[in-house]
Amino acid sequence: MLGVIRQRVTCRGIPTSTLEQGMRVVASRAFSSSAKEMTVREALNSALDEEMSADPRVFLMGEEVGEYQGAYKISKGLLEKYGPDRVVDTPITEAGFTGIGVGAAYYGLKPVIEFMTFNFSMQAIDHIINSAAKSNYMSAGQISVPIVFRGPNGAAAGVGAQHSQCYAAWYGSIPGLKVLAPYSSEDARGLLKAAIRDPDPVVFLENELLYGESFPISAETLDSSFSLPIGKAKIEREGKDVTITAFSKMVGYALQAAGILAKEGISAEVINLRSIRPLDRSTINASVRKTNRLVTVEEGFPQHGVGAEICASVLEDSFEYLDAPVERIAGADVPMPYAANLERMAVPQVEDIVRAAKRSCYRSSSLAATA
Repeated sequence: MLGVIRQRVTCRGIPTSTLEQGMRVVASRAFSSSAKEMTVREALNSALDEEMSADPRVFLMGEEVGEYQGAYKISKGLLEKYGPDRVVDTPITEAGFTGIGVGAAYYGLKPVIEFMTFNFSMQAIDHIINSAAKSNYMSAGQISVPIVFRGPNGAAAGVGAQHSQCYAAWYGSIPGLKVLAPYSSEDARGLLKAAIRDPDPVVFLENELLYGESFPISAETLDSSFSLPIGKAKIEREGKDVTITAFSKMVGYALQAAGILAKEGISAEVINLRSIRPLDRSTINASVRKTNRLVTVEEGFPQHGVGAEICASVLEDSFEYLDAPVERIAGADVPMPYAANLERMAVPQVEDIVRAAKRSCYRSSSLAATA
């Protein structure tokens, strides 16, 4: 492995034919400008493919990313195109291969480290925080750590407490990290490209249940030079009565809730955060100053969550604009149950968002009255 790392550092271990093959593949990719939709899985795969083709320093490392083509088939076809030096299957040792990735980043490479689930990143959290996030600051800017940690985050379905946790708030609290959470195929493609090109460590939180979902995608998004700015939210739906913030899978739930609310005469503005750290406070506060109400939505635990940080920001910067108390929708404050009926109760649902927005607009009885 050390010999491979040395070869990568000098970029001598990568045959020209491999790069040429990658360029041909990108040029002939089926996702043409005439494509109407793309799944999140395809978006992530194409972003990885194009960035590996464009920059020989980029390589992928993780469990089953090569021969098996990824536990969720995100790396499908990459081993065949780029070979085992750049698509590296590892043993089941998150601490080991994450440490190798951070060390490679110290020497100028651009590793993409895949966790089969972000729950397993806890095995490597020392390297993510102490080795990657803090090195630039502790070296007075002399060391850059251009590394991406990616994989599915949050609840899936029937996988129990150890495989269902959301780590957005965990990693979002760490100086030195950038934390991204895509929702759509455009998000996935543009943000992953931005993460790989970024000089700092990026935690990239995907969602297993979104991999197979298709989204409309534009010709601009399919361009190989496309990327999205880190730290900028997207207003998915404009509204004037209440602001709803969400990220990852919860954006879809928020949009469904907004559709229901519209039928009842409530105009909801839905903000897709995209970036957890840095957080786009200006977009959030500008929206709240327009709607005068706020509902935050997340899958994670309520205490010390992303929603709590958003509420604090709005109270600090836009308190005088609020016409109602802020509402937080989050996962239940318990480890994720295994039983399907209890699991559903532990994760926010569309109806929870609708009820919160109505409360904020004084269109329903109070929480205390309904409890």
